[in-house]
This record gives sequence, structure tokens and C-alpha cells, in this order.
Amino acid sequence: MNALLKRLALGAAILALVFPATLSAQASPRTISTQELTQTKNGAKDWVTHGGAMNNQRYSSLDQINTSNVSQLRGMWMTRLASGLGGKYRFEADPLVVDGVMYIPTGNDDIFALDAKTGKKLWEWQSDIPQNMDLICCGWDNRGVAVGDGRVYSGLLDGSFVALDQQTGRLLWRTQLEDYHDGYSLTGAYRYYDGLVFTGISGGEEAARGRLTALDAKTGAVVWIFYTIPGPGEPFSDTWPSANDPDPQIANAWKWGGATIWQAPAIDPDLGMLYFSTGNASPNSGGDIRKGDNLFSASIVALDYRTGQYRWHFQEVHHDLWDFDAPSPVVLFDQMYNGEMRKGLYQAGKTGWLYFLDRSTGQPLIGIDEKPVDQEARQYTSPTQPYPVGDSFIYQCPDAVPGFVRSGCIFAAFWDIATLTRPTGHGGSEWSPTTYDPQTGFAYVMGSEQTSASAMRPAPYIHGKSYSRGGS
Repeated sequence: MNALLKRLALGAAILALVFPATLSAQASPRTISTQELTQTKNGAKDWVTHGGAMNNQRYSSLDQINTSNVSQLRGMWMTRLASGLGGKYRFEADPLVVDGVMYIPTGNDDIFALDAKTGKKLWEWQSDIPQNMDLICCGWDNRGVAVGDGRVYSGLLDGSFVALDQQTGRLLWRTQLEDYHDGYSLTGAYRYYDGLVFTGISGGEEAARGRLTALDAKTGAVVWIFYTIPGPGEPFSDTWPSANDPDPQIANAWKWGGATIWQAPAIDPDLGMLYFSTGNASPNSGGDIRKGDNLFSASIVALDYRTGQYRWHFQEVHHDLWDFDAPSPVVLFDQMYNGEMRKGLYQAGKTGWLYFLDRSTGQPLIGIDEKPVDQEARQYTSPTQPYPVGDSFIYQCPDAVPGFVRSGCIFAAFWDIATLTRPTGHGGSEWSPTTYDPQTGFAYVMGSEQTSASAMRPAPYIHGKSYSRGGS
């Protein structure tokens, strides 16, 4: 996989039989409006927003490529971007396509506009991010820009957010959201809608406090912020230790509690709601200093997209010890249940389950039972965990490995003795998105099965350093 990523980082390539004649670059690109985003339900010759549409379904209505001719696919062009070269970079971005112009970032946050028919560079914008940032988790990455109202929007690894002119790539505004010296970065894909651009923030392994931010698309001014870790006295703050605890590492656990956001939120314009899922609680494996369920970590959250006001949440993993964050994007769909059309949402978790919810209320569409789980008093383990009714998409118990005396299936508790577990923080569904077919009602998920050994190792919080109390 690393070799493949390195090859991808050398250039952007297109595989196709024949491009439609309409896919030719235009001097004046079409402006993506809120009305078009509202009306777009699936991708087609254009891919105007992350996931193809604001529902994140990643379904395309194009049918030129099918089972009868897929074997005839061949390379049409390759363009060397000369950006994001080296082992620290990743190339995981979804390209957007508007009237034959492709917009794509690299792991160095350089942004390119290409003619999708020929691969010719139409413009490029080179970021000025520092090359010595040492608190970027999981590779230098940018999972995709947003386009709307004549601008291209993107977050940067240094904690800033930019808007570029869609036609020329000229920088229009730049807003500094956080300081990368404090462990914050922007790596997720972004979403534009109704004059706002939405971004999560990364850094859960670097003692960050997660949040979703809405910015004014014209000016870059911050319109609202929703913190995924509530502060003292705020609703659900009782799921974290008391801010009056005599131990400062425990009292301040909420300040660096994680629950970061790795993906572009989904939006339902009819309900006026925005949806996203969150990362693990921090410090990873260190349940001993953050007693409680630790909301809104490892959760699905719904907000009013205009104001950022809380609407509902569903927590997939209470008091996470296993790095069971939820980085794969949520998907919106409509489906019949017991003869009634319901507004649904699902998220594929690292646990190996899909969580199907009513996106109006957050209540399960298919049963989800709270079941007792393995306990370790020193880790303040939750007495129960949610178990969705139905099948998991991976096997949830580890294979035997010589030399390990402890092992357990999903939610196996651990302390200082290495314990074999499955799934792990790299199992289930990682950041990789899923696909929903509205014609069949099928969801397509890529699952990873790994066995790891987990153990707790006490470590203090040190500003500017990665923050963990153990791991796999």
C-alpha cells in the first residue's frame, strides 16, 4: 500500500473509456450554487462536492462503464504534480469535477485545477505550510477541497483555512483557526453550503479538543463553533471528570479530550441539519484519568447547520479505550422500514458494525442493544456497550498468538498486561468512505481485520507532545 501511495503522489491519473464531449475545461468555470447542491442527489458527469452529493452516498448515475467493458479501461493521461513527494505525505483526496475542471489537493496542501480530459494544469496554488511540523497524526494529508460561489476552499495542516478564486487560484482570504504548535491540524475533507464552509479539526493523538467550525464563505469569518468535548458546566460535561478534581491532569481532561473530526459532514437541507462522526477520546488507552462516557467522542452528532446548535447524538463506544474512533463519513439515505419511508443515516465504525439511525431523531432504525462487557476497574470501563442487531462486517475475536497470556473479543478490557484484541484501532472501517446504492438499498463497506495487543502505560500530559497512555 505504501508503494501505491507513493506512486499516486507523483501525479493524478484518470482511467476511462471515452470522456463525454462536455468534459472540456472552460475559461470561466460554472459557479456551484446552494440551489444546485440542494438539488444534487448523486454524482454524474460532475462531482461537485465531497462524496458526490451532500448525502455522502458516493453513488454515480453514469453507466458508460459496466461489467461488459470494464476490462477495456486504459490510462488516458498522467500529470506530475511535483507536490507531496516523500514518505510523510498521503494522497487520499477526492477530486471534485465541475464542467470538466478537476480540483484536487496534495498532502502538502498544494491545490491544483486540471483539465479532466487532458490532465493539463490550469492553475496551481502552493501552500506555505512549515515543513518541520512534528505533531501531524497519521501522515500529511488533505482529503479534499470544497467548491462553491466561485471559490475553492481548503483547510491546511498548519491550522489555517483558505479560499481561492475558482478561476485563477488566487488567494482570497485566509483564517487561522488554531496553532499547529498546540497539536492542531486540518486534514479532513470540507463542505460548502448556503454561504458557509464547514471544517472539522484533527489532533486527537496530540491533545487536541475536537470541534466543528462554520466560516463565512465570503470573508472567512468564524460564524459558529461546536466543541465535541463540552466544557465545565455545559450539557454532557458530567461525562468527563470534575474540573475541580485535585489532580490537574484529571481536572483538565476535557481540554485535551480528543473527539476530533476527520471527514466532511453530511447535510440534509430539508431538515436543516448537519451530521458528522467523531474520533476517539484522548489520551488513547488512558481511561484511568477520564472517568465517564466521554461525550461526544466516538459518536455521531447532529447540529443545526445554520447555528451550530446541538440536535442529537448517538455514542457508538462509551469511554473508548481501543481507538475505536469513527472517521468514516456518515451517509444519508431514505429507505422503507415496516412500510414507512424513513430518513436514515448510517456510519461504518471501527467496531465492525454499521449503525443505522433515524436522522431526524438519532434513534436506531434497526435495534441496537446495550450489553454487558468485560470490566477493568482501574480503567473505569463502561458497564455496557452498544451492540447493533445484525451482522458485523468483520470478525470480532482475535486469532491465538503464541506468547500472549491474555486475549478477548471486542471490548476486551486491559491494564498493564498486553492483551490480544480484535478489532483494533486499524480495524473495521477506517477513514475510507463507504458507498450506498439508492437503487438497491445496499451499502458497500471496506473492512479491515487485524489483531493487536493493547496495554496501558502511564504518561503525563506535556504541551506540544503527542499524548497517549499506552496503545497497541
